[in-house]
Amino acid sequence: MLRVAVPNKGTLSEAAAELLSEAGYRQRRDSRELVLVDPDNDVEFFFLRPRDIATYVGSGRIDLGLTGRDLLLDSESDAEEVLALGFGGSTFRYAAVAGSVAAVEDFAGKRIATSYPGLVRRDLATRGIETEVVRLDGAVETAVRLGVADIIADVVSTGTTLRQAGLEIIGEPILRSEAVLIRRVGAPDDEQVDQLVRRVNGVIIARRYVMIDYDVRVEHIDAALPLTPGIESPTVSPLHDKGWVAVRAMVERRDTNRVMDELWVLGARGILVTDILACRL
Repeated sequence: MLRVAVPNKGTLSEAAAELLSEAGYRQRRDSRELVLVDPDNDVEFFFLRPRDIATYVGSGRIDLGLTGRDLLLDSESDAEEVLALGFGGSTFRYAAVAGSVAAVEDFAGKRIATSYPGLVRRDLATRGIETEVVRLDGAVETAVRLGVADIIADVVSTGTTLRQAGLEIIGEPILRSEAVLIRRVGAPDDEQVDQLVRRVNGVIIARRYVMIDYDVRVEHIDAALPLTPGIESPTVSPLHDKGWVAVRAMVERRDTNRVMDELWVLGARGILVTDILACRL
């Protein structure tokens, strides 16, 4: 039976449950459940703290896990990213009191407070900078004010919390994180693992694309097809009226209205857009 670790709470947990449900896997109805068996797919789901998932996967006790890229790298476990999932995005950055530090290169000899010591040490090592890393659990914005550190390294979304604490961002992001599917490094091939990855990837692609159908006159087809190239190639079918053809193709969801407008200007009619629930490409 395939063993999969899923975050047990928070927005990451909710998004993961929705993704797996759309991929055809049973998910828990009671948030207090810690283990759920899906007999139809021969999968056992374990609901764990997001920070612990990479450790379990790296140990080989769990076959696959859904967690954050930042948590994976911070764990320094024997696990690797298999697939980016497209949600739970964040940036991880350094911050200090405004004007106290000009650049990351000035960190040498400073104290850096963070809840992600493994991630910070790795970044500093690649830069050749020696500092003292102070591990704190939870919010670290007050570490500088309380004299525990000179700099902090933390997850940043808008930066509002940092500014309220009198801090400013230093340098470029250490990491751009999102939810990822992970597996143990060097794990043997497994058809159940491959199937879950295909299913999840199919849902991710389906969320990104829509299906567009339209009719266009034959003399305009060469101008219309570059707007809707599809994945391999669009489907073009003759209509009863010999002067028209019907076209079907996948287009990126974000481009839908622009493509519809441009097709309309070309003379296309009967333009329809439908959602894609899942796919295999």
